[in-house]
Amino acid sequence: MHIPEARVIWMDGQLVPWADAQVHVLSHALHYGTGVLEGTRVYATAAGPMAFRLEEHVRRLERSARMLRLPLPYDRAALLTASSDLVRENDLTSCYLRHAAFFGYGVIGLDTREAPVRTVIAAWEMGSYLGAEGERHGITLGTSSWRRSDPNAAPTAAKATGPYLNSVLAKREALESGYDEALLLNRDGYVAECSAENVFVIRDGAVLTPPSSAGALEGITADSVRTLAADLGHRVEAVNLLRSDLYAADEVFVTGTAAGIVPVRSLDRRDIGGPGPVTERLRELLNAVTAGEEPRYKHWLTPVG
Repeated sequence: MHIPEARVIWMDGQLVPWADAQVHVLSHALHYGTGVLEGTRVYATAAGPMAFRLEEHVRRLERSARMLRLPLPYDRAALLTASSDLVRENDLTSCYLRHAAFFGYGVIGLDTREAPVRTVIAAWEMGSYLGAEGERHGITLGTSSWRRSDPNAAPTAAKATGPYLNSVLAKREALESGYDEALLLNRDGYVAECSAENVFVIRDGAVLTPPSSAGALEGITADSVRTLAADLGHRVEAVNLLRSDLYAADEVFVTGTAAGIVPVRSLDRRDIGGPGPVTERLRELLNAVTAGEEPRYKHWLTPVG
């Protein structure tokens, strides 16, 4: 997925031209993966551009940074204000926001105590992450030969840059094997997540998803889906799932900030059936929420720009 350029990027407290937002080739994070990141969607609504659960994303950035012992130079209020300024200065009505903080140039080696911290926020227009065809008819999943990283090797609860190598390898393998996305199991053989999405299973009306202890990131879109499903009257549970539970499911879908809610039509070339009624109802409701058309969930939207 190529990035369309915008006008400016917020970098260490200043708005700088897109082409000038650069770092040194000896930046610590480039060599050791020592950074944290977030992705947030901004949606066009009748009341102007609205960021979906922006504060929760910034709070997770703070938690991730704390796990990596990475001291953020800016507090939450400053990052929220900067996010809004950035959308306005780029004249965007809908976009993807990328927050990142990482150890920069100044030290080499594994000791990060004296490494400077860089902080950036970028915004650009983004379409469908998993493709319009997949959104309509469902995507294909393949179980990866790569296992989800062990939470005791690197904290899977942190949205950190280095551990994303695990997802990169799984995604590349899936695409080259003819699948749209990879399903990762943990070391015990339970379903963890996809390369960049949480996984949900519908069975007999219940909405099931792996717990964070299985290696699943505590997804903010996934949390929203659990709330919406419960409000629609579904039983919602976080349970360990085998891939055979997905084979036998009534419906399967994946969720993420970039993806939204996307149905799954097959796993390992076993037909699941594509978009089902529960998936479609949840997707319709989430779309109404992000369009600002559901007053019950207006607290999830932050005006920006």
